[in-house]
Amino acid sequence: MPKFTIHEKEYHNPVEYALEKIGGRWKMPILWRLNKKSPWRYGELKKALEGISHKMLSAQLKELEKDGLIKRKSYPVVPPKVEYSLTTKGREVMPAIEELRRVGNFLKGKDSTEQSDLKKV
Repeated sequence: MPKFTIHEKEYHNPVEYALEKIGGRWKMPILWRLNKKSPWRYGELKKALEGISHKMLSAQLKELEKDGLIKRKSYPVVPPKVEYSLTTKGREVMPAIEELRRVGNFLKGKDSTEQSDLKKV
C-alpha cells in the first residue's frame, strides 16, 4: 500500500488513518452512544462514560467535531445548553465500530473459555 499524506502528516495505510480519527479509549464509546440516542447533552455523556474526566471528554468531543464525525449545537440560553449528535460521516463509521464490538465480544468469550481451560490444567 502506498503512503499518503493528509494535512502534512504521512500515513502508511488507511487503517492507520482511521484509527487516528476514531481510535483510542473514548472516541468509539462516544460515537456508539451518539448512534444509539441522539442528541446527547454534555452532562449526559459525562455520566454515561464512567471514568472519563471533563478535560478528556471535552478534548475528544472537539476532535470528533473537527473531524466532521459529530456536530455540536449550542443554544443561546442561560445556563448554557449544548447538544451533540452524529453527522452523516459519523453514521458512516458505525458499521466498523459495530464490527469491532462483535469481534470484542467474540474474543472476550474466547478469552474466558481459555481461562476456564487453564484452570482445569
